[in-house]
Amino acid sequence: MSQTDTAELLRRTRVEIAPGTFVLAGMRHEDWARLLESPELSPRADALFMLLRDAHETTLLVEEDDWRAMRHALRDARAEGGWRLVTLDIELPFNVVGYLARVTEILAAAGIPVAALSAFSRDHLLIKQDDLGAALRVLGEHVAELC
Repeated sequence: MSQTDTAELLRRTRVEIAPGTFVLAGMRHEDWARLLESPELSPRADALFMLLRDAHETTLLVEEDDWRAMRHALRDARAEGGWRLVTLDIELPFNVVGYLARVTEILAAAGIPVAALSAFSRDHLLIKQDDLGAALRVLGEHVAELC
């Protein structure tokens, strides 16, 4: 996909902000396994969350309410709160090149740090609450709609 096509996708993108604030936590694999054994420590079934297990750790993104419920069982976890989940609401084909790079380039030029997450068909950003207003102002110049 060309740079022009990427720009067109960005112009068609709706930016949505999840209502809650989130915690991004990194933990040892055995800590995650212990959480799985206790359903009361799992994220709510209807809550937004994301899980990634790689060779080094298990990373969990959960709403702050869910984190408060499980935090006591994860004393060794590293956690960073105050994130807002921003969804770039456009279904992206797998052959797209540079879409997320362009979004993060726009935000980087404004001095806004982000953490990027990709789901099957959409990309998401974690942006600190204090940076959210500035991020939306900058992105608003490039996207179809801010929701």
